Amino acid sequence: MYHWNFGALWDYRYLLLSGLFYTLAFTVACVVLGLVVGLAAGLGRLSRSVLISGPMRAYVEVFRCTPVLVQLIWFYYALPILTGIQISPAVASVLALSLYGGAFYAEIFRAGVMSIDIGQSEAGMAIGMTRRQIMRRVVLPQAFKRMIPPLMSQSIMQLKNTSLLSVLAIPDLLYQGQTAAHDLYRPLECYTIVAICYFIVLFPATLFSKRLEDKLARQDAG
Repeated sequence: MYHWNFGALWDYRYLLLSGLFYTLAFTVACVVLGLVVGLAAGLGRLSRSVLISGPMRAYVEVFRCTPVLVQLIWFYYALPILTGIQISPAVASVLALSLYGGAFYAEIFRAGVMSIDIGQSEAGMAIGMTRRQIMRRVVLPQAFKRMIPPLMSQSIMQLKNTSLLSVLAIPDLLYQGQTAAHDLYRPLECYTIVAICYFIVLFPATLFSKRLEDKLARQDAG
């Protein structure tokens, strides 16, 4: 029978905490940048101009239909060869995860805008509002309310995706757990603690997302 010994990890507590900090920091950066990219791409996909909507659709489909792990490796190893510019693992990671998340955010934004009754846009045009004014003052405020639950779910997925950063030697939570496991020869304890740390962060976020979704659903029903 295996004898668990979590006490052996005590000397590595600060290493794991630093890894958790890196995980949360990368998550925040990738979510914020992904939202910016997603909003631009989502609105671009709604453009009447094929010169705008075409490239935006191509971007969304490429990043949604390829594994994020492949994208991480490609950005770090292939992009410098193509551009001649060396980039650090951190920059490659942020770029890959932000663009990957942005592709999914873009579809959420696009779907949210399209869910608003077109009659409201027609009413805005009838009173002399421009398309930009209608989008900013009429459509987006209503659409954003419907977007919140899927945006939060995708943001939670972004946090999970940061566990892949260890392949580029980013000292995130999983990478530091691997380091501790290598030093202590206690992989079960190390990876169990890593899993518990992810659970402690993700479970409250998931509960909050579910409660917010239920609250918005009740408001719509009312």
